[in-house]
Amino acid sequence: MVLDIVVVMDPIGSIRIAKDSTFAMLLEAQRRGHRLHYVVPGGLGVRDGAATALLAPLSVRDDPAGWFELGPAARRDLGAGDVVLVRTDPPVDGEYIHDTQVLGLAQAAGALVVNDPQGLRDYNEKLAALLFPQCCPPSLVSRDLAALKAFVAEHGEAVLKPLDGMGGRSIFRAAAGDPNLNVILETLTAGGRSLAMAQRWLPEIAGGDKRILLVDGVPVDYCLARIPQGDEFRGNLAAGGRGEARPLTERDRWIAAQVGPEMRRRGMLFVGLDVIGDWLTEVNVTSPTCIREIDKAYGLNIAGMLFDAIEGRVAGPAE
Repeated sequence: MVLDIVVVMDPIGSIRIAKDSTFAMLLEAQRRGHRLHYVVPGGLGVRDGAATALLAPLSVRDDPAGWFELGPAARRDLGAGDVVLVRTDPPVDGEYIHDTQVLGLAQAAGALVVNDPQGLRDYNEKLAALLFPQCCPPSLVSRDLAALKAFVAEHGEAVLKPLDGMGGRSIFRAAAGDPNLNVILETLTAGGRSLAMAQRWLPEIAGGDKRILLVDGVPVDYCLARIPQGDEFRGNLAAGGRGEARPLTERDRWIAAQVGPEMRRRGMLFVGLDVIGDWLTEVNVTSPTCIREIDKAYGLNIAGMLFDAIEGRVAGPAE
């Protein structure tokens, strides 16, 4: 079964292939003999009710001196026989939402969109974790500066973050009585106009912010702990954290068992859970990473697991 793999991603010429999970997916798809198509950035659209994309044939190789080649781009409809990998990074802004609506039309025409466009709209990566409160630390989402300040006072110390960030950007650690707390809250909420999240500070971050990968609702047996370095409290790799691959703990597996079935039901085939200590802090659905680091540490092929799931979905249930 040869599929047309259509990838919606950030510019391929600027990725770091040693760490890029989308690139791992493309290598695996090519290894399996599928045809690769690169959506020229900004190339999604609709004509006469049909989803279209400006597509360039793509080939890839695991070579930092030159990792891709593109053929001439042409516009065509998206539909049956296409698997669309949606891998652009946040923010999930108006343009991102519009693209998911276009991809919803492609899905209705028979394309398999990974992850499901409706799920990408529904699951804000901060708020989605709160759908599983039994897994989460004490948390508050509010525009109310007084309520957020009272939450910090109640717990003594908290992490404060916007709902639409990624890579650790605009995340603050603040303690009760911090003279900067008012201005932090004013900044995050745009003076009370935007929602912000407060979560109880988890000192277990010193041991790493674990990224657990779910493939069609099932956890990969190993995770990547992103460990803060120096005077930095954030473990994000983009913020300088050091990655260390580890086996899942029993608590990790319990959290995955709480979240995984709902992700599978909603067509979210590739999801990243962020876990600090025993607590779920985020559910990443837009462009989860860490495939290449975990693969390298344990000799896995996580993209292969994903394509097994994709091919199974396309083939449908066995008769």
